[in-house]
Amino acid sequence: MGSGININVISDGSFLLDGGPVFGAVPKILWENHSKPDRKNRVRLGLNCLLIRTPTANILVDAGIGNKSPEFTKDIYGHTTSKLVRNLRALGLSPRDINFVVLTHLHFDHCGGATRLDREGNIVPTFPKARYLVQRKAWEEGCSPNERAYPVYAHGPAELDVIKQRGQLDLLDGDVELAPGVRAIVTNGHADGHQLITVNSGSERLVFLADLVPTPHHLPLPYITAFDRYPDQTLSAKREMLARTEKEGWLMVFAHGLVERAGYIERRGKVLALKPVAI
Repeated sequence: MGSGININVISDGSFLLDGGPVFGAVPKILWENHSKPDRKNRVRLGLNCLLIRTPTANILVDAGIGNKSPEFTKDIYGHTTSKLVRNLRALGLSPRDINFVVLTHLHFDHCGGATRLDREGNIVPTFPKARYLVQRKAWEEGCSPNERAYPVYAHGPAELDVIKQRGQLDLLDGDVELAPGVRAIVTNGHADGHQLITVNSGSERLVFLADLVPTPHHLPLPYITAFDRYPDQTLSAKREMLARTEKEGWLMVFAHGLVERAGYIERRGKVLALKPVAI
């Protein structure tokens, strides 16, 4: 991208989730045409994070599932090992080179890799020099989820407490510019304080959609997960963002895209389709 900004999508691997909740009210007879479930009705999803390198900072958006509970995540979610740090090193960066970690929300598949276990088995920040940026509402919800929300938070917020204790946590209140051309925009809907990240470098524009539109298969407006706390809020924000990306030609990056992780909207009659882009 221009203005000295470089973008990479970094994978933490993939995981499995039951296809019913993934596609919400959409009947299986429709979604199984493009997302084939396994014998346990699970579909495989990508774990995509975004690395934004500006002239002044290295910004990592989301941190995948991580490696703290490999047996649990393998048996339940089919996630065998965390690839985030390894893929980061392949780009010439170590965890110590990350200046900011932006968590779009605190569901386990987006924040688990923000911390790790040291050799003594203690939970420590994966990125020891980074400021961790979370919306205040997301932090508050994650720290006290209700019975319905608890499974998607698991132990994530408790495991993030070490970041707060070490003074590395910054709580945000609403939309904010994180760096020149890099902005966090709150959508709520999927979770309180859910945010997406936009990068605007003049002629080139990109949006990391987080779980507003988790995969390319969620482009149709009714495709909203059963994990969304306030689906009508998601619907409203999704309608607005897709209209904007289509009108202004934004490149979309999908947090859970597996084969196709990024692309532009193409309108084919009344149907929105994706023009995939390798990134």
